[in-house]
Amino acid sequence: MTSDPIVKHMYTADPAPMVCGDTLYLYTTHDEDVLVNDFYTMYDWRCFSTKDMEHWTEHGPVFSLDDIEWADDRAWAPQCAQRNGKFYLYCPVHKKDGGMAISVGISDSPTGPFRDIGYPLIDEGDWNDIDPTVFIDDDGQAYLYFGNPELRYVKLNEDMISYDDSTGIVRIPMTAESFRKGGHKTGTTYGEGPWLYKRAGVYYMIFAAFAEGEGRNEHLAYSISGSPTGPWKYGGVLMKESTCFTNHPGVCDFLGESWLFYHTDGLPGGSLFHRSVCVTKMRFNEDGTINECIM
Repeated sequence: MTSDPIVKHMYTADPAPMVCGDTLYLYTTHDEDVLVNDFYTMYDWRCFSTKDMEHWTEHGPVFSLDDIEWADDRAWAPQCAQRNGKFYLYCPVHKKDGGMAISVGISDSPTGPFRDIGYPLIDEGDWNDIDPTVFIDDDGQAYLYFGNPELRYVKLNEDMISYDDSTGIVRIPMTAESFRKGGHKTGTTYGEGPWLYKRAGVYYMIFAAFAEGEGRNEHLAYSISGSPTGPWKYGGVLMKESTCFTNHPGVCDFLGESWLFYHTDGLPGGSLFHRSVCVTKMRFNEDGTINECIM
């Protein structure tokens, strides 16, 4: 293993791994080389796969803004889940004449192409609806968490493209006990990029975080719970901040190891708008805490 970015011929960010059989599929966003209005310029989602964590196959763009008639910009951090022989790709986008919303693409294959369901799954009319993380628990209940600056979730129905109206959209209390006092808008470290993960009966909410103080870049942190819906208790720093303003976790178990995917600005020409996906191993302690991961 090396610490080099997985993809070296283009800028990728916001890694989202999914294991299917003997293959790990990695979904990413794609930072365009040429920026528009000196901001994140992102139009499609990419997929790469590996069987050994060393050799990667590119599957090209698997979903794009052109496939979503009601969206016009910001193809941001996705995640994919498999259920009942179908693959569901959850993607935040900018809604025409609206705020951010979460779209869903469906495919018969993990490598797409994905087809938009034709409407936003989550659309609260604000800018919080980004960075979805989808998780199917052992009892079959699926959850979709998302949000910046607030962490929210819905309980997905069996069809994976609608949610339980009786529960609705649940707002997680943004407390220092759950996410530690920090520098983001809720007064906690929680910023964005949640990733829900379960190991040995413990639920982990891993997220991009802002420490207290001005001008800080994102680091990765985690909170733990005995339930997929909380309450959450802050666990610690998972990865220190780097020279890149953002970071985004993606976690999975594969080949007998637990892996943390993240992004940096490490490729030539790298910047906060030109990022690169990397990966490292995670190490857990007997009490369920996680050792700090080194880039």
